[in-house]
Amino acid sequence: MKEKMTDAQVDAEIARLQESPYVRLAEKEQRIRLRRKKYMYQLRWLEKRGKQLAEQGFTLESLKALDISDEEMDDAL
Repeated sequence: MKEKMTDAQVDAEIARLQESPYVRLAEKEQRIRLRRKKYMYQLRWLEKRGKQLAEQGFTLESLKALDISDEEMDDAL
């Protein structure tokens, strides 16, 4: 059976792990994966919004013809 760690032992282990190059490597990999997932979710949302706009009759050409800036478009929608 494992012995319970004291608070001091827990703090020491946390400090050791924070300095570990393996922890830094795994954190970097995790950040990359999360950033890619976030990008995927953003693209999914944009696809959904594009479908909504297409159903409303908008096309790239019709949006360009409106000659509305991005800020004005956000306010209008």
